[in-house]
Amino acid sequence: MKRVFSGIKPTGHLTLGNYLGALRQWAEVDQHRADALFCVVDLHALTVEHDPARVRRLSRQAATLLLAAGLDPRLCTVFVQSHVDEHARLSYLLECVATDGEMRRMIQYKEKAARERERGGSVRLSLLTYPVLMAADILAYATDEVPVGDDQAQHVELARDLAVRFNQRYGHTFVVPKATLPPVAARVMNLQEPASKMGKSDDFGPGIVYLLDEPDVVRKKVMRAVTDSGQEVVYDRAGRPGVANLLEILAACTGGEPEALSAGYASYGELKKDTADAVVEALRPLRARHQELCADPGYVERVLREGAEKARAMARPVVDGAYRAIGLLPPLEEPAAEPMAAAGAPTGPGAVASLNAAR
Repeated sequence: MKRVFSGIKPTGHLTLGNYLGALRQWAEVDQHRADALFCVVDLHALTVEHDPARVRRLSRQAATLLLAAGLDPRLCTVFVQSHVDEHARLSYLLECVATDGEMRRMIQYKEKAARERERGGSVRLSLLTYPVLMAADILAYATDEVPVGDDQAQHVELARDLAVRFNQRYGHTFVVPKATLPPVAARVMNLQEPASKMGKSDDFGPGIVYLLDEPDVVRKKVMRAVTDSGQEVVYDRAGRPGVANLLEILAACTGGEPEALSAGYASYGELKKDTADAVVEALRPLRARHQELCADPGYVERVLREGAEKARAMARPVVDGAYRAIGLLPPLEEPAAEPMAAAGAPTGPGAVASLNAAR
């Protein structure tokens, strides 16, 4: 059976884009077809200025929403990244294989570093190196496939490059993974800025539908979505990105095809109304299950604890193998107990003094 790994970063409240582009695919497809691991990658939330209490709160919320979206711990492994030390252990080894040039060519690094500098802040080293940690997340589990949105495909390519390079230099150690993209709504765009991704890192915004928004709030945001000049409803991602975004969201919620759906609408208003209704209905069961899980926090904690134990058991042999392959000494065994100690006799300096006195 193939092994699948993917993660979600607790840098903001999860959005409709996270659900249609990732969570639903994980729940409806991936956990049933593969040995699947899904992770709240909380270490990645530390690459920029953050509030520790907020990271903890969003990590728990993200884990709860993963389960609310339909991930079943009987079918897959759900855990928190920082609960499994092998991620950080392997990350340093991969930094010793990666190059500075590779890191600086990462599109997300360029974009995020530029934003930090515009705000007058400093760029943390971890922002440059976190794609290596992401590669470690993937390679530690002998992952075959990584379901991601198209904006993350470059990071999976880095993981592939590092796996191949490590294997060539130090002997076959890692499975070389590949990225898999969902067929539709791989990248849901901001309703007010259809050229930009609907990102969870933005705290507020009328163009972002959050999974825990009330139905009336969802409808208001969709009905106010930016469209395009003209009146005809046509699916044209390049020429009419606002309408195309609505059609892709509607298609993802109803199982249709964006281009085919466009033929059924004579006005933008009708399209917006149907899209709003479809989004509310798609999120209804998730919101209901989330309320149930919030009423039973012990269950979520148990799932995360057991998930971390399972993940650790999978990752440790791979990471230990990488440590041996790259040239590090294995941990030394504890020395065997002295015969007296094994028999229950006193040990240590005081015991020696007592024995001498007895003589």
